[in-house]
Amino acid sequence: MNRTLFAGLALAALMAPATATAQSAPTFAQPIAGTRLDIAATGETTRVPDIAIISAGVVTRASSAKSALSQNAAQMERVRAALKRAGIADRDIQTSNISLNPEYRYVENQPPRLTGYTASNQVSVRFRDIGSTGDILDALVAEGANQINGPSLTIDKPEQAMDEARVKALAAGRARAELYARSLGMRVVRLLAVTESGSYAVPPPMPVMMEARAQAANTKIDPGEQKVQVSVGMTFELQ
Repeated sequence: MNRTLFAGLALAALMAPATATAQSAPTFAQPIAGTRLDIAATGETTRVPDIAIISAGVVTRASSAKSALSQNAAQMERVRAALKRAGIADRDIQTSNISLNPEYRYVENQPPRLTGYTASNQVSVRFRDIGSTGDILDALVAEGANQINGPSLTIDKPEQAMDEARVKALAAGRARAELYARSLGMRVVRLLAVTESGSYAVPPPMPVMMEARAQAANTKIDPGEQKVQVSVGMTFELQ
């Protein structure tokens, strides 16, 4: 290979990483004449959750797979009917799991013996009136639901709360930049860049409702408050 060509290839290989690094560095329309300051800030607001999501279902056991599924389907149909009577729309009921599993008895030094089958059918239910959730859960238990988990509480339309948190995050970032500038005997000249690094609703602790019992009554759901947070990155120029 020509020595000149070889040297050129080697030089290009050495320069490649530096070029890649230079391309990833942020660029600004105007050069920074002073000191660059990067700030991370978070804004937070609260809302009362207006949506509760519950997992409700039926578990049945029988000596045969067909019988377990048949009993399960009949019991689950009563649960769905109870949801419809309570005014839950079809769009708010979604099948989340259907399963059929064999059950065995294990005795030492003997092969496992099939004793029956367990069928399970669960739906995810969205309640848009949290105040009525407890009464509906009690009705579900009365109609045969023997597995209930949740609730998961959330905000149906969080956009306005997110915007409030964004305004607070920006104000917090600006105030922090002013603090740094005063401490350094400088001033904030301009804001160079803003990035949103994350926005989310912080769910409240979720109580886990164990296997439901037929005698359960007067169940109550307390929505409490839910935090909405937005995190931003801000870049300033100080002089």
